[in-house]
Amino acid sequence: MKRYHIFISHSWTYESRYNGLISLLKKDPDFDFRNYSVPKDDPIHNAKNDTQLRRAIKNQMQPCSAVLIMTGMYAHYSKWIKQEIHLAKHGFSLSKPIIAVKHRGSKRTSRVVKDAADKVVKWNSKSITKAIKEVVR
Repeated sequence: MKRYHIFISHSWTYESRYNGLISLLKKDPDFDFRNYSVPKDDPIHNAKNDTQLRRAIKNQMQPCSAVLIMTGMYAHYSKWIKQEIHLAKHGFSLSKPIIAVKHRGSKRTSRVVKDAADKVVKWNSKSITKAIKEVVR
């Protein structure tokens, strides 16, 4: 079975949604992945300035074949999610496909994320893993 290398853009303020997304990925028995997201206790958070933080995020994204971003409105206001989108689209010789995941029950979604996405999917294990398989070359 192919292993997919995934970067999940997230805000630790919404840790339960991040953990829920990980659970959905693990739920699909036909999907194997490695998570390159920034863990909460990772020293990346101790970067001295924006340049160091941007470089550290880029290093985390480097081996990934896809980027997942939840479409909640916090993404619209997050400077770092916008940076992650920019890195995925322009920071590498080949762009990283972005999959926007619309959390169940979300009434509003981020236009910034949806506009950048190669695919927009609902909060469902099979639709997320299917989208990853479709966009990864």
